[in-house]
Amino acid sequence: MRFIVAPDSFKGSMTSKEAGSIIREAILQEMPDAAVRVFPVADGGEGTVDALLYSGGGEKVEQTATGPLGREVQAYYGIMGDRQTAVIEMAAIAGLALAPENERNPLNTTTAGVGQCILHALERGLRKFIIGLGGSATNDGGLGMLQALGARFTDASGQPVPPVASSLAQVRSVDLAGLHPLLKQAELRIACDVDNPLCGPHGASAMFGPQKGATPAQVEELDRGLANYAQAVEERLKQPGLCDTPGAGAAGGLGFGLLALGARMESGARLIAEAAQIEALLAEADWLFVGEGRTDEQTLHGKGPFYLASLAKRHGVKTVLLSGSLTDRPDDLYSVFDSMHSIANGPMTLEQAIAAAPNLLYHAARNIVRLWK
Repeated sequence: MRFIVAPDSFKGSMTSKEAGSIIREAILQEMPDAAVRVFPVADGGEGTVDALLYSGGGEKVEQTATGPLGREVQAYYGIMGDRQTAVIEMAAIAGLALAPENERNPLNTTTAGVGQCILHALERGLRKFIIGLGGSATNDGGLGMLQALGARFTDASGQPVPPVASSLAQVRSVDLAGLHPLLKQAELRIACDVDNPLCGPHGASAMFGPQKGATPAQVEELDRGLANYAQAVEERLKQPGLCDTPGAGAAGGLGFGLLALGARMESGARLIAEAAQIEALLAEADWLFVGEGRTDEQTLHGKGPFYLASLAKRHGVKTVLLSGSLTDRPDDLYSVFDSMHSIANGPMTLEQAIAAAPNLLYHAARNIVRLWK
């Protein structure tokens, strides 16, 4: 039997790499002669760097950068095995985990550190970039990132605005002439799993602001600020409607800032699957195991398990989904997954489930393989 094991992370309990190793161990416990290949999966959020380095080789580069709250943090990015491609995971630089809950206020956050890491990679000679969006604490539309790369944003009096979201409404003039010249040689690919525009009821502020600490009044303030900022940038670029591009609202509008640099928006799950060459291996596999922390209707909108299951179906490979939590309305999911299983084995709190997740995952996978055996 030939297995491909390609889980996403189980947030709060297991990384995708850890989950893959646990499922592999469970399979081999029951089928010692099975061929099992593990490929950690991410969709642009946490774990993107680890997933791509695991599949394509390379190294992590530790880098001091400005965190989401304006304080220095110990961040990192990856250099893939080709020595030409940088993998930047914005969650590792300006992610929600780097903003203590009692300090979360998206009006005061910045993506400056993302720009600093891009600059660091450019100056190391890297010209290809995969930038993962997800898990952000920010809502500045990429203002801080663009300023760190040399762009200049000024208010009505001609003074530079601070690189935080509260400045968005003050932007009156945009000067991109100071952008680092090496950016003209760079290929920027955005790994993203959401299709939200920058502004409006489905935009960055309305959809993701509350989870970053925004009050209803702040959501409205942020949305107005982003609209003002976007208009100024679009007029400077002569690209009206750029803010409506699907994914522009990702990571608090960082997607918009990257699009302003000419970046290309792509499915994070597809990018990582291509880098790992998973489809070629699926053509020779018997079963695919995927997994994630929660499975609901969002899974059908391009998330890693859905994308991989679609590839498997193309090659006649059956897919088993292991999830920390399954929706109570799974009918649409049956069109993609051949079998779906919640790893929980009884009533428990979320905290208990997270603590027990590795053991629960192991026994859920082992029981499925025992049934086949």
